[in-house]
Amino acid sequence: MSNPFVQIVEPLDPKQPLKKFFNLSKLEDVRYARLPFSIRVLLEAAIRNCDEFLVKKEDVENILNWKVMQHKNVEVPFKPARVILQDFTGVPAVVDFAAMRDAVKKLGGDPEKINPICPADLVIDHSIQVDFNRQSDSLQKNQDLEFERNKERFEFLKWGSQAFKNLRIIPPGSGIIHQVNLEYLARVVMDQDGFYYPDSVVGTDSHTTMIDGLGVLGWGVGGIEAEAVMLGQPISMVLPEVVGYKLVGNPQPLVTSTDIVLTITKHLRQVGVVGKFVEFFGPGVAQLSIADRATIANMCPEYGATAAYFPVDDNSIGYLIQTGRNKEKVMCTKMYLEAVGMLRDFKNPSQDPDFTQVVELDLHTVVPCCSGPKRPQDKVAVSDMKKDFETCLGAKQGFKGFQIAPDRHNNVVKFNFEGCGFELAHGSVVIAAITSCTNTSNPSVMLGAGLLAKRAVEAGLTVKPYIKTSLSPGSGVVTYYLRESGVMRYLSQLGFDVVGYGCMTCIGNSGPLPESVVEAITQGDLVAVGVLSGNRNFEGRVHPNTRANYLASPPLVIAYAIAGTIRIDFEKEPLGVNASGKKIFLKDIWPTRNDIQAVERQFVIPGMFKEVYEKIETVNKAWNALDAPSDKLYTWNPKSTYIKSPPFFDGLTLALQTPKTIEDAYVLLSFGDSVTTDHISPAGNIARNSPAARYLTSRGLTPREFNSYGSRRGNDAVMARGTFANIRLVNKFIDKQGPQTIHFPSGEILDVFDAAERYKQDGHPLIVLAGKEYGAGSSRDWAAKGPFLLGVKAVLAESYERIHRSNLVGMGVIPLQYLPGEDAGTLGLTGRERYTIIIPEKLKPQMNVQIKLNTGKTFHAIMRFDTDVELTYFHNGGILNYMIRKMAS
Repeated sequence: MSNPFVQIVEPLDPKQPLKKFFNLSKLEDVRYARLPFSIRVLLEAAIRNCDEFLVKKEDVENILNWKVMQHKNVEVPFKPARVILQDFTGVPAVVDFAAMRDAVKKLGGDPEKINPICPADLVIDHSIQVDFNRQSDSLQKNQDLEFERNKERFEFLKWGSQAFKNLRIIPPGSGIIHQVNLEYLARVVMDQDGFYYPDSVVGTDSHTTMIDGLGVLGWGVGGIEAEAVMLGQPISMVLPEVVGYKLVGNPQPLVTSTDIVLTITKHLRQVGVVGKFVEFFGPGVAQLSIADRATIANMCPEYGATAAYFPVDDNSIGYLIQTGRNKEKVMCTKMYLEAVGMLRDFKNPSQDPDFTQVVELDLHTVVPCCSGPKRPQDKVAVSDMKKDFETCLGAKQGFKGFQIAPDRHNNVVKFNFEGCGFELAHGSVVIAAITSCTNTSNPSVMLGAGLLAKRAVEAGLTVKPYIKTSLSPGSGVVTYYLRESGVMRYLSQLGFDVVGYGCMTCIGNSGPLPESVVEAITQGDLVAVGVLSGNRNFEGRVHPNTRANYLASPPLVIAYAIAGTIRIDFEKEPLGVNASGKKIFLKDIWPTRNDIQAVERQFVIPGMFKEVYEKIETVNKAWNALDAPSDKLYTWNPKSTYIKSPPFFDGLTLALQTPKTIEDAYVLLSFGDSVTTDHISPAGNIARNSPAARYLTSRGLTPREFNSYGSRRGNDAVMARGTFANIRLVNKFIDKQGPQTIHFPSGEILDVFDAAERYKQDGHPLIVLAGKEYGAGSSRDWAAKGPFLLGVKAVLAESYERIHRSNLVGMGVIPLQYLPGEDAGTLGLTGRERYTIIIPEKLKPQMNVQIKLNTGKTFHAIMRFDTDVELTYFHNGGILNYMIRKMAS
């Protein structure tokens, strides 16, 4: 391997003479020293694969001239070191691989060429639900039920781990993907193939960015794109802008990392970082632990950036040792990073690189806060929560409004629970969950919650029994240090027993609420509240009966659970009154950062991590006992309602089909802004009156056996019917929330799937109209696969979230974007027109195309194929078709 820019150096460590590396820091010109550290990783990844990907001299020049080239839509190819998946996105990926093997065989190729080339880890963490809580055996009961529901899926995944090389499965019950990645899987520096090189990763979960907090460059990609990477395809990306985020000052004693990240999320949404890298620098970074940094990086999708990168520093090296990594390897990691100029000193401004722009935050200005009631970026100071919620009650229906009539704001509904009488009102907390990778990976907030629980119990405070409380740690290490530090029993006394190791409430696996609570909410049409330490609170995501959901730190989750309502001013009103009649205020029991750090230093030790992770792949007995087939081709079971061979490759030929103009398309749905992938492809419960429910019933299943949409992503028949099935969907054609639309030829109002089927039977193509930030949220590939199966040929939106646009490209659905200054309103579009989209023979990245309406109106839109590689995929009908043709020929 040769390159005029690079000197290959060996050896770094005399004990490992084969470990070479590219000495990029010794480049003759000074441009490398001014590159953001995140761009340096991209440069190294491009050069390391220069023979394989034919990276040209000009590609390297383009990266070195990043500051000049970033606004010119210059694309560079590179290969991430690893791929990481979770089971909701991993199952459909393995289903696609199995179907691709069948397709390659039909076209005369070798099916075993469909195989991961780079290391791929799949962590099963999305399947477990909070069916049981507030019981000492809740964990075991939830895990048993998880296996009962998902045995088919788990057997299929176990087959995949045996049928495909380089695919490792981390069994259920091990933890949340991103925390397992942070504490165990991440290398920081790879030492493979005879080389040292920086670790980098793409994942099929949007919060893959959490690993950026450790100095590993990573981000979420569509499941379809991840499959291509696993098969050896490079990622081709336009050189991003890099926003430098400077942190200065010290956090106040009562502030948590959650408060910092919610503040940053709102700030960066205002700055506008969609499609950009954010790189953190400044002396304030040195004040943050790696867990704090990971919390900030985790929320990257919520502020819209591609990556949120913290370069490696001595704290990162210390974290590797703290989490039980091999000390010799850690020392080699540090030596390598020093040798190539990639070990950062945040207190040394001479190391600060050039950025596209710089924004700054003084950590001392951060105050305790929450975000909600419907979006992560809507930050509210805790001191303003009561007033803000009460304003939201009467405000117009929207992100900050529920449109409740003023005379109903103080409605109260009485109900009975376990033989006792209680009352619910607007703002009553019915779910309080310490959950998600965002916070449970951070010992400071978890121990903070434990210390607060201890002081609350000692002060005589309790949590009302009808509130669904839960604790779902990101890994077994969390339970270990909570138990060893003596706070676990206090959490349990308040109802926060460990209910499982997985995402759970954060992704909508919150399980059922008590029937009497649901009846009271329904009877009073109440805006009930969920409070969770998660990263997303989009409508309909957490639970169908919680219309308001707030993101909060784990200690605040407990505080609001004790209060029982969001309508409380903690500074003026007590959390509760104990048996002695004493009023207890939040300030009386809130632990300081110093209190928490003292406990963390004593109890979060390397031995815990070693003990938990050395047995992670074998500790689950139920997983070990699964019997999976060993054939290289999967034998599809036609009776299965979980695993089904998808129709994506039916009729695929080696010859390319020329893309055709889309003629006289109907609009299936018309949306406003911020339609999320939760709206497009829900992951939660399957409503009993939905097309998916009718399908499952026809297959002999009862509602108890429906499971969730997320668990059935291996079955296209369910997922197509679940597309646009969110109960909070707002379609401009309908005057109320719900998963319905107008079938224009008949004028009937139908479920979205049923309308799409009618159009398909009559041979009518479909499009979707949308506003800004279409496809925000999770990286779920079914948000693109589902519309494709419904017959949607194109989406016309004001802007797209990055991952969803990529997924649409991957499925061959055209992402169209209005010209600057135009939208449906300025163009006078109602969505009731018929649309003809002219597809020219010769296509270029981001070219304008003509759209003709049956009304005689004509306008132009940008075809958002951003690179030549994406156009290649489009000509093939999608990434997977391209890979099948490549492997078959």
